[in-house]
Amino acid sequence: MIKSYIFELNRKSMDTRNLFQFILIVFPFTVCFSQYTETINSNRPGASQGAFSVGNQVIQIETGFGLGKEEHSLLQTQTDAFSIDYAVRYGFFKEELEVSIIGEYQSNSVIDTRGAISQEFKFSNFRSNTVGAKYLFYDPYKKRVLEEPNLYSWKANNRFQWEDLIPAVSLYAGANFDFADNPFSPEVESTISPKVVLATQNNWLGGWVFVTNLIFDRISTDFPSYSYIITLTHAFNPKFSAFVENQGIKSDFYADQIFRGGAAFLFTKDFQVDVSVFTNFKDTPSRLYGRVGLSYRFDMHSKDEFLEEKGKSGRQKRKQEKEENKKSKRQDGFEDDGDGGRK
Repeated sequence: MIKSYIFELNRKSMDTRNLFQFILIVFPFTVCFSQYTETINSNRPGASQGAFSVGNQVIQIETGFGLGKEEHSLLQTQTDAFSIDYAVRYGFFKEELEVSIIGEYQSNSVIDTRGAISQEFKFSNFRSNTVGAKYLFYDPYKKRVLEEPNLYSWKANNRFQWEDLIPAVSLYAGANFDFADNPFSPEVESTISPKVVLATQNNWLGGWVFVTNLIFDRISTDFPSYSYIITLTHAFNPKFSAFVENQGIKSDFYADQIFRGGAAFLFTKDFQVDVSVFTNFKDTPSRLYGRVGLSYRFDMHSKDEFLEEKGKSGRQKRKQEKEENKKSKRQDGFEDDGDGGRK
């Protein structure tokens, strides 16, 4: 259920607007063409997904455990819960693409107080288990790297602009694997069902990152779930950041409003730890959880790979590069004789 984030300030540029190289503990990213960042790009400790991938040839592990209490006023039950959440993310083929395995396993110890004598029972299973892929369709920040800074006005480079409201946009598509007789699932039989997430991300001056997710889950089953997540993260310095988050869930099986908050600390460029809490404001059941986690990446990224510019301007740029390559080949001591021969 819970994941997270961490962001990072990296890269120097003449334009101070492009100098905001965050380490946002939620969605680290570099404001340039490349998806790859010098520091780890984790989705922990929140529940939302950032729009950007981990980077080509990067394997990232994000995991944590939580302890919680639930009380159900109608069923008159009290629950002590222990959970483990995990994510394995891998970027390959293109900078915009990553594949992932994301899930959570939970064990509950329940006391039923409805009778004269309280009864205790336990159960455990996966709350979720999803395999999927995410692709970045639109990145407004790649073109801003090419913008000339105003050398005469600091204010002009740092003031709010309407284009700052345009987010990066990605789409996640995956498959849920639910096992039979799972108390955390409404399905009796084992099922495989689709999950789709539309993710947007704004990177704002001052170390702020704003992420939204629209989630369509188990949409082929009798109990589809629709939810949103809004996450705001702030980097106080290159090592420490904090976040607040709201999630709304609507389903015939489970509906809720969940509020999260927490912080993350970057120990090294490849290792982050985090803490978070979440709660809700209903009593069927009421929920209060605390979580700790870590993220670690195995960085096999050998070089920066830049996202190609699309459309007419991109085609013209690639054509110009080919012409320049042809000219450079003629600078090896040979000359073109005009009819395709070499001297």
